[in-house]
Amino acid sequence: MSEADNLPARTGEPPALDALPGLARIAAGAWLRTAEWGVVASARGARRVLQAATSPTSAIELAQSVAQASGVVADLAKAVSSGTPIPQAVTEVGQSLLRSQNGTAPARRRPDTGDVPTPLAARNAAARSLREEGQRLLERSRDVWNEDTGHPAYARILSELAPDEGRILLLLLRDGPQPSVDVRTGGPTGVVSSRLIAPGLTMIGPRAGCRYLDQVPSYLHNLFRLGLVWFSREQLRDPLEYQVLEAQPDVLGAMHSVRMAKLVRRSIHLTPFGEDFCRACLMDADEVVELPAHQAPDDDGAS
Repeated sequence: MSEADNLPARTGEPPALDALPGLARIAAGAWLRTAEWGVVASARGARRVLQAATSPTSAIELAQSVAQASGVVADLAKAVSSGTPIPQAVTEVGQSLLRSQNGTAPARRRPDTGDVPTPLAARNAAARSLREEGQRLLERSRDVWNEDTGHPAYARILSELAPDEGRILLLLLRDGPQPSVDVRTGGPTGVVSSRLIAPGLTMIGPRAGCRYLDQVPSYLHNLFRLGLVWFSREQLRDPLEYQVLEAQPDVLGAMHSVRMAKLVRRSIHLTPFGEDFCRACLMDADEVVELPAHQAPDDDGAS
């Protein structure tokens, strides 16, 4: 007769527990009895039942207690059926119950979809990537055999230019800075307070052969945004450059729209970056010509 045959027979245990060996059977039986006691104790008291019948709050508390006790049994059965060892399943369910009683939400397992980086980890990875790009940039700068001549931004700039804007750049490159005028109110009152009537009037559109003349102001602002042109407050040295411009219908119409008007002469130039861009992207490689000079932007920037 084995030692197990001398043990007193246990009564009241489910048949499934008889098949569980040793400590695992004892632990599982203890948890099952605890869960059953919780369910019975929660539903047994006559006072709580009467309170639940007359008080919505008590009814909710009673339902939650029963659901919690039933959930312990269900969680344990689910863990065992999925292949988790019984001692581990008992421990996990017990910890989950303690966390719920202490007001701490149980830790949820993330689906097995790979490591999902947190926002902080993503920012750190991006910073490392930028530093790595910077190190590679410095390595290329130390490479004496590196023959890259075009700026890396040139490809992006080309994708952001309209065809008419290319014509404007070629005009500025080959014909030099272009005149522009502002029409403002004049006379005695204009000395104290001058009001702007029409800003930045030019002949760049017709001279460049632009298809959409009404878009020329937008073209110029886009070229300024890309760092290719700048607007100078200074006029060109040759005053003859302004004679044809000041006889144009739009300039005359703006001047005749007020009783007294005055013209403020300005100019439009390529930036040094814009000159390099035009030479690299818009001129033929074998084209050798003497190009007009442009002024460098003022220290206080374009106006």
